[in-house]
Amino acid sequence: MTNIKKEPNFFVIGAAKCGTTTLYDFLEHHPEVYMSPIKEPHHFSKDIVKENFSDEYKHYLKTRNVNLEEYLKTDFSRKIWEWYIDDFNQYLQLFKKVSNEKAIGEISNGYLFSSVAAKEIKAQYPDAKIVMILRNPIERAYSHYLANVRDGRTTLSFKEELIADAQKSNKGWCISHCYTEMGLYYDQVKRFTDEFDKDHIKIYLNDDLKKNAEQVAKDLFTFLGVNTKVDIDYHKKQNEARLPKSAGFMKFITQTGLKRKIFRSMPKSIQEKVKPLFFKEGKIPKMSDADRKWLSAQFSDDIHKTQNLIGRDLSSWLN
Repeated sequence: MTNIKKEPNFFVIGAAKCGTTTLYDFLEHHPEVYMSPIKEPHHFSKDIVKENFSDEYKHYLKTRNVNLEEYLKTDFSRKIWEWYIDDFNQYLQLFKKVSNEKAIGEISNGYLFSSVAAKEIKAQYPDAKIVMILRNPIERAYSHYLANVRDGRTTLSFKEELIADAQKSNKGWCISHCYTEMGLYYDQVKRFTDEFDKDHIKIYLNDDLKKNAEQVAKDLFTFLGVNTKVDIDYHKKQNEARLPKSAGFMKFITQTGLKRKIFRSMPKSIQEKVKPLFFKEGKIPKMSDADRKWLSAQFSDDIHKTQNLIGRDLSSWLN
């Protein structure tokens, strides 16, 4: 292709803890796909405002020590996990390295949760393709909880943590954890189906990804109009849950940014050797039947509405 427009033509919008990191990995390794070097730039979620974040998350962002202006001058050989880019011209700089790729995109989980992102994306890129991946909201909430346990952000039991989060007076993205709110998919998905034509939206389930990741990836490549015959590792695990040996120590190195520096600076082979120093051995405890039943009652209504909206049988999520 010649005279390619150096702007995104597709967006992976979430949901969080549902498999978007895996999709990013597949897309980033495809030669005909250009992905933003900042995995989650969050530009179109205008209602997600850094100034409103909790003090804990503000501190965490500060420790990331990201100078966006300087980063945008680089060759993007260093990837950044997430940032919040307000300025449109700065956002466009993320795509300056586009050459002849057919599909140009980014992933921001906040777009699905945001109440305005669908309209904002539609206004700027009316022909964009939208990709989302949904997970049983009960399992999604538990995965979210385990991630916070891993990082030392909570030592409460699963149910205690969800109740404590639900009772917070100030709530929202990076303000509270929104364990249950993020799994109420109906309104979130509908905002996009109201704005974009059906043939411009592709919805996957995390169940599909677990069953056959390669099939999901190739279907996604077809949707984006790129070659399906590519050499990609479809079996790499991402963001595995782990229990810390010391929650206090893990919280400290997470909040100060040391955890990211320690692990991101190491090759994967070394990371696996070092992790036993920080995390317990053995299996992650499963959610109790009582907690599953408790959450199932909370999500039941929304799951039934969501399955009618997306045309997929989601009854297994309630079994």
